[in-house]
Amino acid sequence: MTFRVFARGSKGEIRIRDYDSEERLLDRYVKIGTEDCSTDLTLRGLPVLAGLIGPMPDGEGLARYETPEVFEKLTKEWSAHRRRRKRSLYAG
Repeated sequence: MTFRVFARGSKGEIRIRDYDSEERLLDRYVKIGTEDCSTDLTLRGLPVLAGLIGPMPDGEGLARYETPEVFEKLTKEWSAHRRRRKRSLYAG
């Protein structure tokens, strides 16, 4: 399992860092619990980390975590994209 962390860089850009093991991830972040209720069974048992939202599925063999700022930004972008797409479907 690869652990992918999305965080905001010093200039506001989104930075992505992959960790090839849970041990390496836990060298950088503090475990505050264990995922035990996800409907995605591949996420069960993975660490819940202080200051990060996740784990979330991000493709086969990938668990994704995001800082709250990145989560909010990407959610807003996704929502705006869905609204634009929905409007274009009804415009024709």
